[in-house]
Amino acid sequence: MAKDFDQVLDSMLTDDARYERGVYQFIREALEYTFKSLAKVDDLPPGKHVSGGDLVAGVRDYALGQYGPMAKTVLNAWGVKTSEDLGNVVFNLIDHGVFAKSDEDTLEDFKDVLDFDDAFVRPFLPIKKNGGADANPNNN
Repeated sequence: MAKDFDQVLDSMLTDDARYERGVYQFIREALEYTFKSLAKVDDLPPGKHVSGGDLVAGVRDYALGQYGPMAKTVLNAWGVKTSEDLGNVVFNLIDHGVFAKSDEDTLEDFKDVLDFDDAFVRPFLPIKKNGGADANPNNN
């Protein structure tokens, strides 16, 4: 009999207590979101592999859509503070048979890929009226 996701999560949390339970469900949802997003843009066939970079971009977009300006706070509360943390969560899911990987996939695919302040804070900073160097370039 196959284990259900809650049983797998219990095992993952026992093996690696760095991350909270919620981030694992979030990453599963973010992967589904990423598949759907790539399918719309690239006519991605069902079951096609998503690279680490694609998944990180999908996580960013999904987190912003779900949590808006609280995205970084929520991820940090789950123990995820860097894109490498995202990779650790993904590889925990791989190691426990929830996700699959290709021979080319490595944890390095997630290292220094996403700056959390740029991704989750900067889009919500107020625009400086003077247009100075510290003006928010994402909102000009």
